[in-house]
Amino acid sequence: MTLVVFTGLCGLLAAPGHLHPVLAFTAILCIAIGAGAAAALNQWYEADIDAKMKRTAGRPLPAGRMDRQSALHFGVGLSFFSVLLMGVATNWLAAAVLAVSILFYVFVYTIWLKPRTTQNIVIGGAAGAFPPVIGWAAVTGDITALPIALFMLIFFWTPPHFWALALFVKTDYAAANIPMLPVVAGEVATRRQIWFYTAIMAAAAMAPVLMQLTGLIYGVTALVGTALFVLFAFQVLRHRETDPSRMKPERRLFKYSIIYLFVLFGAVVADRWVLA
Repeated sequence: MTLVVFTGLCGLLAAPGHLHPVLAFTAILCIAIGAGAAAALNQWYEADIDAKMKRTAGRPLPAGRMDRQSALHFGVGLSFFSVLLMGVATNWLAAAVLAVSILFYVFVYTIWLKPRTTQNIVIGGAAGAFPPVIGWAAVTGDITALPIALFMLIFFWTPPHFWALALFVKTDYAAANIPMLPVVAGEVATRRQIWFYTAIMAAAAMAPVLMQLTGLIYGVTALVGTALFVLFAFQVLRHRETDPSRMKPERRLFKYSIIYLFVLFGAVVADRWVLA
């Protein structure tokens, strides 16, 4: 959620043009509400699954703090409110992209992909990649090359980020019968896929520089930050369960991947405001 709001804010701040501070705040609020709505609907649909996983058993529905009908009404209500408010406060293109992101997360990822295929994270990653596009569109009313490049960065960042998590919580997914890659294909295949998608993500991270969409601050930050990501992903690739380690490489990669995205998107904004 924090990354969703932050990347949406960065898309808004990096966009050319000006949006009144009250409207800018409203746009980011709508992104946060929309993401919360999608999460609420996800938890409504997966309440039984969440109850089987240690990581999610304390959520409101499996813990018995809310009934499913209330969660459904809450999620649907927030969804409509966030999209309507975004359209009225900014423009209907931003509202439409927000609506697509909510629908994609609920219907394509949660209901269709997640319980059926190991590629759920790959395709479903698009849902989390929309916020910078929404933020940009809220200011400009259009979608150009830079927000698309930022979308692709998050899209290809998602598989290594979530599969690193899945490696150290795979027993939870197995207990809930969710076909995450480590459960179905095993750890070795998952480590190879993390490495493969890290290579693609690295290219996506450098694309804004090569396309001259960003400046020196982002270029240097992306180069150094991505080199570290590649190093950690290589350690994940080479790691075996028998290797002694205080912190498993997949846990290190997962934690770093969050910092990585924060820093890269912050650099996009710095390019816009410092070098403008």
